[in-house]
Amino acid sequence: MSRHVIGRPMEILLVEDSPIDARLTMAALKRSGVPHRLTLMRDGAGALDFLFHVGIFTRAPRPDLVLLDLLLPKKDGFEVLDAIRADDNLHEIPIVILTGAGDEDIANRIALHEVEYFLKKPVDFDAFLDIVKRLRSYWRDDLILPALD
Repeated sequence: MSRHVIGRPMEILLVEDSPIDARLTMAALKRSGVPHRLTLMRDGAGALDFLFHVGIFTRAPRPDLVLLDLLLPKKDGFEVLDAIRADDNLHEIPIVILTGAGDEDIANRIALHEVEYFLKKPVDFDAFLDIVKRLRSYWRDDLILPALD
């Protein structure tokens, strides 16, 4: 049986200002075995430019999944979340919140934004990997599968 693949990898936008958390998330995704391409944005303003194809991001791919921290410089995660959910072309993108902020007010605000999952940092990476694998259902039409011979 051949092991070449068909389709395309999952496009993931990681919006995270902490280099340590970004590195841990990228390592977990690599361990997941889910074929993906990842773009890392370090602040909310950059994430919005990427999502709305502003400036150097005019040809940026549409993400299949957004992993979003809430405590970001320039524009916070809620501003990014509001912009995604308000846009007809982006509102269906699944969003996973990964944040150190975890009080009840934050959890209630997140619930109003229809996010798929909310994980408090430090993230339980087994739970995180399980979530990423479950989110395959959002992009099954483009899923990379081993070709059958």
